[in-house]
Amino acid sequence: MVALVLVPTRELCLQVYGIAQQLVHRFHWIVPGYVMGGENRAKEKARLRKGISILIATPGRLLDHLQHTASFVYSNLRWIVFDEADSILELGFGKAVEDILEHLGSRNGAPDQNRNKGEHIRRQNLLLSATLNEKVNRLAKISLKNPVMIGLDDQKKPSGKSNMLGNSHTSLLSDDEEDGILEKKNYISENAVDDFKLPAQLVQRYVKVSCGSRLAVLLTILKSLFERQISQKVVIFLSTCDSVDFHHTVLSQLEWSSSPQLDMDKKQKFLSCKVFRLHGNMEQDDRKKSFLGFGSEKSAILVSTDVAARGLDFPKVKYIIQYDSPGEASEYVHRVGRTARIGEKGEALLFLQSIELDYLKDLESHGVSLTEYPFQKVLDSFPVNGQKPHKRKMISLDMHPWIMSLQRSLEGFVAAEDATKKLARDAFCSWVRAYTAHRGELKKIFMVKKLHLGHVARSFGLKEQPSLVGRSHQVQLKKRKKEQKREQPAKRRKLPSKK
Repeated sequence: MVALVLVPTRELCLQVYGIAQQLVHRFHWIVPGYVMGGENRAKEKARLRKGISILIATPGRLLDHLQHTASFVYSNLRWIVFDEADSILELGFGKAVEDILEHLGSRNGAPDQNRNKGEHIRRQNLLLSATLNEKVNRLAKISLKNPVMIGLDDQKKPSGKSNMLGNSHTSLLSDDEEDGILEKKNYISENAVDDFKLPAQLVQRYVKVSCGSRLAVLLTILKSLFERQISQKVVIFLSTCDSVDFHHTVLSQLEWSSSPQLDMDKKQKFLSCKVFRLHGNMEQDDRKKSFLGFGSEKSAILVSTDVAARGLDFPKVKYIIQYDSPGEASEYVHRVGRTARIGEKGEALLFLQSIELDYLKDLESHGVSLTEYPFQKVLDSFPVNGQKPHKRKMISLDMHPWIMSLQRSLEGFVAAEDATKKLARDAFCSWVRAYTAHRGELKKIFMVKKLHLGHVARSFGLKEQPSLVGRSHQVQLKKRKKEQKREQPAKRRKLPSKK
């Protein structure tokens, strides 16, 4: 192994491997390969034994091979690249990365296995990160020596991805240059609020919706997008894996008829395009099929968690919909970064409830401004009972005939099968848990106490009250409490004997 590229997710691992194959296809002596979680470990071991020039890996599986695969030879390693270093640390791989550096002898202050043999290897490390924080700076300190900062503009504020390039054993800079780099680095780490510069061709909007009508509004916007332009790709970001599974089922299977009678013969799929899903709890084969399938389609929808928010380059993505709030402003920037790439145009839409509008101020404090989406015009363009009205009085969103009709169809679809109803219940429970997980100042904006849980259930096509939705969970809790009470008397009886 001559070069190692460390990436946070399996999808990014496949993407980097594919690009490496394209770059070296004329140089048959350069062999790219990858190792990542979910793959057959024995097959990976065989590939490592044969020899790989450029290895792309996720941290967990790489550490596993370093610890247990004797045939894994890395004595010729010259380059280490940490791609999306901030995401690697956010996903909890910090300890694994430190152990990897120890094994490879590339940690500052650690003995190099090749130095013991009298060899002097000039190894170069490269750290790529979209944001610079304390964790990233700590990783830079233990993995880089005399780093050179690349990718920072002259406005003192970081925009886009920042790179730190350094040699493990030799310095490339003079003392004066090194002092300048350190001053620039310290300035960045001390500033808590960063301005994010997004592409000028990216149109950013938000839509204000009531909680109970969120799903009906999402379906309406998607139908409008694909009627306006058939060939396009849309990525929808959700907060939880259960929510991804439920919304994937709705978007791919919901049938619809605009006639009042709702004849079965006249029903057709509400969205005619292909719908893919992607999240961390999927089987590896399913994840790979979704990743590769969405990338190859000309017109499709990808419903995903933030696993698709970092580094992935899906071609021709025209629209990003953040159905669930991304949380920190940096997460918002990562999500919208899947469109408007390399000079192409793109649009991004953020869903917000009226109680969440203060989130726009938080984004503005980071230099990100959004305009309101003209949803009323889109809504008025849809037929009600098969006819498009020329004029209509302004009425509330929830009482609009189109929204009411679509909501009835959603509730009927969810109630029709027990499997779909279970998906909706699980999605509801996980969504509420995720809503409470916002950190810092965002907790004041996203407060569960301000939510009407009945309306939240309605946004998942459920007619039941939340207490009924969570009844199975409550029954499990009661069983656990009963079991604990049965165990407690036995423990109390033993306590006096010890005295």
